[in-house]
Amino acid sequence: MIRSLLYVPGTSDRFIAKAHERGADAIIVDLEDAVVAERKTEAREALAATVDAVRRGGALVFVRINNEPSLLKPDAEAACRAGADGLYVPKVADADLLSDLAAHLAPIEAALGRRPLDFVPLIEDPGAVFDARAIARGPRVLALSAGAEDIATAMGAEPVPDVLRLPKLLIHMAAKAAGVLSFGLLRTVADYADRDAMVAAAREARQFGFDGASCIHPSVVPVLNDAFSPSEAELAFARKVVAADAAARREGLGAYKVDGRFVDAPIVRRAEMTLARETNIPTPARSA
Repeated sequence: MIRSLLYVPGTSDRFIAKAHERGADAIIVDLEDAVVAERKTEAREALAATVDAVRRGGALVFVRINNEPSLLKPDAEAACRAGADGLYVPKVADADLLSDLAAHLAPIEAALGRRPLDFVPLIEDPGAVFDARAIARGPRVLALSAGAEDIATAMGAEPVPDVLRLPKLLIHMAAKAAGVLSFGLLRTVADYADRDAMVAAAREARQFGFDGASCIHPSVVPVLNDAFSPSEAELAFARKVVAADAAARREGLGAYKVDGRFVDAPIVRRAEMTLARETNIPTPARSA
């Protein structure tokens, strides 16, 4: 269960030093948009120290690599050697990119004796939105996510919720169809200062079945952790449903009521999924 993923610029010592204190389930060390061209090599060469620093609180660590041919594989290899858990791969247009990247990393991972890196493809243009199902079925895919600002720019549009809603939902549906996680809000993360809007967006995303979301400011982390965790009321009802289902099965009933609400197989399954989320909420290690 990954509720919150906090982006940290790969060249910002100040943000890197504090990242493990923010309570995020995962940290994304950004080598791409948050790093100017002149410092990309510096950010890559610092990954070993950066990954160790940001994971001190127990968070998973992803590295957002660059997509340019001269940078993609060196970035991925450096993240692998640094001990990152996975890669955020930007501007993925098809699954072939993921296959090529996996083939490049496999012998390096074998030599290091480490588990394979997970991939989170970022879908960032209109064409890739329509190919999201194939991308989701690519190798090592843990989750799909949308690059809201890039999608809007490619469309010649503004990154407002009404513009982003359709492409983000299509990517979300592709992830769910492939059985992988789906990260995101139905709006851009750039306007993080509007807390009320972020709270509403996180709750909406949870209702739509998103598993978590990324953010670019630590103030949003608790909003995401709260929204993507089951509430006490949800857990209490889920426990009642599961208990009632066991009793109903003994009586040969497939449909019944719990607290006045109709219950059948899909609702039981949702209750089981809610309880599973409770047992999978990350418990960060004590900060170093």
